Amino acid sequence: MGTLKTEPARTRLDLLAPPVAAAIEQWPADAPVDVDDVLVAPIDAELADTAAFCAAYEVGLDVSANCVVVAGKREGETRYAACIVLATTRADVNGVVRRLLNVRKASFAPMADAVELTGMEYGGITPIGLPEKWPILVDSRVIATPHVIIGSGVRHSKIALPGPALGALPGASVVEGLARAA
Repeated sequence: MGTLKTEPARTRLDLLAPPVAAAIEQWPADAPVDVDDVLVAPIDAELADTAAFCAAYEVGLDVSANCVVVAGKREGETRYAACIVLATTRADVNGVVRRLLNVRKASFAPMADAVELTGMEYGGITPIGLPEKWPILVDSRVIATPHVIIGSGVRHSKIALPGPALGALPGASVVEGLARAA
């Protein structure tokens, strides 16, 4: 995990956005990944963007996962989903994601909407603690990664956890081919 100084997230809820902290506090005892395997590390908020973060903290892009919020409309209703992809890939928004959302056109949700609806900071949005109705689409390469780094809901920290844990989140589906090489 590079030079990150991690500790169990449940002991440092102050490093998490409120919805993320609530999800950690309610982590199911029977979850396939123990809550103590969800770690958090403080970082410089100015270095939260993936490329800068990976360079500064010596974390490979191949173990850094991005959470992108995608939106599409169908019958006047906006449908949202979170897509979790490795930083070495890009979500297939107008192919795979569009079909899974069952919309005519999908695109990245506007920043203001993503921030308001998630209760998280832009650049720190994470799949842990998202609105319950949202599907969480996890690229199969993410769960095949032993440990990944994701956002924490804020820009001044990151979460480290086993990749398979992301596929086990409530509302998560593992999707083969969700992402393409960048």
